Amino acid sequence: MLSQRTIEIIKSTVPVLEIHGTAITKRFYEMLFTAHPELLNIFNHANQKQGKQQTALANAVYAAALHIDRLEAILPVVKQIAHKHRSLGVLPEHYPIVGQHLLAAIQEVLGAAATEDILQAWGEAYGVIAGAFIGVEKEMYQQAKSQEGGWADFKPFRLVRKVKESEVITSFYLIPADGGALAAHEPGQYISVKVQIPGEPHTHIRQYSLSDTADKGYYRITVKREDPAADRPGGKVSVYLHEHLEIGDVLPISAPAGDFTLDQQDSRPVVLISGGVGLTPLVSMLNTLAAKQPHRQVTFIHAAQNGQLHALKQQVEAVAAQHDDISVYWCYDKPTERDLTEKTFHKEGYIDLAWLKTVVPNRAACFYFCGPHPFMKAIYAALREWEIPTEDIHFEFFGPAGSL
Repeated sequence: MLSQRTIEIIKSTVPVLEIHGTAITKRFYEMLFTAHPELLNIFNHANQKQGKQQTALANAVYAAALHIDRLEAILPVVKQIAHKHRSLGVLPEHYPIVGQHLLAAIQEVLGAAATEDILQAWGEAYGVIAGAFIGVEKEMYQQAKSQEGGWADFKPFRLVRKVKESEVITSFYLIPADGGALAAHEPGQYISVKVQIPGEPHTHIRQYSLSDTADKGYYRITVKREDPAADRPGGKVSVYLHEHLEIGDVLPISAPAGDFTLDQQDSRPVVLISGGVGLTPLVSMLNTLAAKQPHRQVTFIHAAQNGQLHALKQQVEAVAAQHDDISVYWCYDKPTERDLTEKTFHKEGYIDLAWLKTVVPNRAACFYFCGPHPFMKAIYAALREWEIPTEDIHFEFFGPAGSL
């Protein structure tokens, strides 16, 4: 437990963190990787270059300071991050290293404002927060290892099938290289894939949602090839998987993780809304609903630029064709001439609340959504405007958590 004095000091730093948080976390990562370059084998280099990881950490530190007197308020965030840590292979011995460089970054960025009292209070607070992460992650590692077919750390899987789903999205089917049992997963969870790209000094780890049910004898990930754009570099791992991974190749992967999962105890209607490659966890949810809750009312809505970039369309339509309680709708914001001629979609443009009200038969439902950040902000705003209760709104960011 933290002393009242420590809590007061941490609280007093909230305004400072709001202003200087990102500068602190940027400097923290620079110092961390200089002293411990081996940790570059764990962290996502693209998120570092784009500043996403620095911003996400700054938000987490700010939230911890804001709620330091009631840390139970951030427990859901702790569990969400802990899932990612377990999936990446973060270990207890990493936490003292992080704490050392985080305090050093605070001291360097704030200068004289970082008094001895402030540094001591943050050191104490970090110890408590790190202890919470270590405890939660220990349980997660044990759960991952002890389940049937489970394992800790990374395990080699073999690619047995590779299917092009659209111009930029491909599915990869993976089975245990040792021929052993396959650990179950919840619909909506992800795995981490570790790759060693020729010529790269460090391994790269990326997390991809599992896009099918857990009873098929394989894990399927459905990956978008991230080509370079004006505002960001190309995705090293996604390009490598698309262009170089062949049938028979072996990839180390971690056991399924993540808390963006379908509540299968609920029997109310469910609405699944996705944008782009964000449909992958929702297709897993859809397939699970069709198999285990075939009479639960489901509305599946997907937004893509056009039919050429729309992945898994035929598979989703095939599931819906077999279940009267499943409805599907497609939104294209840049339909091709073929899309327009063949009328292969239901709405041109973006998903908005007025249209949602016409296709969602029952607002007393559970809503799950995933996609690019601007898409998610728009969907979240629409659902809040529709006065959907917060507890019925579920979402997941691909990459570091952002703000809606």
